[in-house]
Amino acid sequence: MVPSSYDTPPSYPEQPPGRWVTVKPPVEKPTVVYTLMGINIFVFLLQLASQWLLGGSDLPAAIGMKVNDLIIAGELWRLMTPMFLHGSILHVAFNMYALYALGPGLERHYGHWRFIGLYFVSGFAGNVISFWFSEAPSLGSSTAIFGLLGAEGVFLYQNRRIFGAMAQRALMNVVVIAAINLMIGLSPGIDNWGHIGGLIGGTLFAWFAGPVFRVENEYYAPSLVDERQNSGALLTFLAVWALFSALAALKIFL
Repeated sequence: MVPSSYDTPPSYPEQPPGRWVTVKPPVEKPTVVYTLMGINIFVFLLQLASQWLLGGSDLPAAIGMKVNDLIIAGELWRLMTPMFLHGSILHVAFNMYALYALGPGLERHYGHWRFIGLYFVSGFAGNVISFWFSEAPSLGSSTAIFGLLGAEGVFLYQNRRIFGAMAQRALMNVVVIAAINLMIGLSPGIDNWGHIGGLIGGTLFAWFAGPVFRVENEYYAPSLVDERQNSGALLTFLAVWALFSALAALKIFL
């Protein structure tokens, strides 16, 4: 009797261990990045229009920039709105270039909603730390962008087994870029405390809620799967937000 094809399971040639495989990264159009860039540019145009119409008065900045005394007086939105305001064309151009350089790759891996959470919690954390340690008024999206820089470093470190030696080189680049920008931030007129706060906030969120990949079906149909996906991202966002909210409240009541 000839055995049927169901009697014996099919066998596959044994694959050598440590074989390199090619997998496609997640495909997400960076619509959030482009939307944030559009909002920032639109608000800056409003600032320019206000200065032209009101004889040099920047009404959006007057309403939204970080001013410690006004925050203590109850204008709490000033811990959020500075990330959409800028002081000059060079300021907005530099920050939008940084957002364009860092944002799309992170949004592809994080997905839209996690990326939104990362951006806003970073900007908020940066303004809270600036509120604590800097008396000078400030504005700019660099608080959020430093959070993206921290998240990029965390992503490379937590996925170093997937990306191999490339991750080590890229992580070193992130550290060097962060160090250089923090050194530049020591110059007068730059809110370096906001940069540090954004870096801390983004790093915290990314450490607990950022994507951690594994390769599935490595030998026959390899694909990257995020072990975290969106699970826990909302709780992490709320926890980090609550931490910096408590710091802001402590500063106000002190």
